[in-house]
Amino acid sequence: MTTLTRRQTIAAGIALPFAATLLPRPAMAQEAMLGSGFAPWNRFKLGGFEVTTLLAGTRAGDKPQETFGTNATPEDFAALSAANFIPADMTQNFFTPTVVNTGAEIVLFDTGLAAEGTLAALTAAGMTPDMVDVVVLTHMHGDHIGGLMGADGVTPTFANARYVTGSVEHNNWSTAGNEGFDKNVKPLNDKITFLDDGGSPVSGITAMAAAGHTPGHMIYMVESNGQRLAITADTANHYVWSLQRPDWEVRFDADKAAAAATRKQVFGMIAADRIPFIGYHMPFPGLGYVQAAGEGFRYVPASYQMLLNG
Repeated sequence: MTTLTRRQTIAAGIALPFAATLLPRPAMAQEAMLGSGFAPWNRFKLGGFEVTTLLAGTRAGDKPQETFGTNATPEDFAALSAANFIPADMTQNFFTPTVVNTGAEIVLFDTGLAAEGTLAALTAAGMTPDMVDVVVLTHMHGDHIGGLMGADGVTPTFANARYVTGSVEHNNWSTAGNEGFDKNVKPLNDKITFLDDGGSPVSGITAMAAAGHTPGHMIYMVESNGQRLAITADTANHYVWSLQRPDWEVRFDADKAAAAATRKQVFGMIAADRIPFIGYHMPFPGLGYVQAAGEGFRYVPASYQMLLNG
């Protein structure tokens, strides 16, 4: 029998991993890629309320300057994009309805491009459409009213809900001959309550006129136990281009000068009062803050602040 010395044993142990690399190896299985993504909902407390954002859809787009900076020079658009680590030739858009549970009523703000995406996120968040008591429409663009009707185009998605929207907005679209309005909103007219600046769809939530994006575009201030949250809808459509340069014109804004003035006013208030806000097209989960900076505002995504509410 051959006896190994301690030194030989150590040397043999060191050599084993290297020897293993020289042996034939079985073919490794190809692991399937799962694709990028994240949970389609986010929930936090606001005083005695519970707030849930829903990712109803997301899509990429090219030539973003043609949408988010129509009056900017290509050089300025590219420079601001590079400074914020985003491409100047591509963008990713998000569509984020918001649910506020006041404890007495469940309120849904906007309904997405179509019912399917909103319902999928709502279900993932542990809710059903029958639980929704109130649907608030911030304005009548298709990506906000598209989920009002089910796949058959005639059955309301939120059968138990009443509906609230601004009177100016409804009056504008009801005379415009718009197909989306006629299909999704008009059949619900008998269940719609109209409000104006300062009105309340439910206790603790107040409407604020924010015209420009559309003639009757409205935002909402949510307040419970001294805590506030602004639901800003489409006041700003991008977290960099629309906030850092509020004067840059957005293709979808009906009155571009009024929209720019509204952006400055609304986000000036939010920055001064340090109010968290949810923007419909902000990067999901759509929740953040703004700080006055230069000619506009710096977007600060929320991290754990709202988790501290319990």
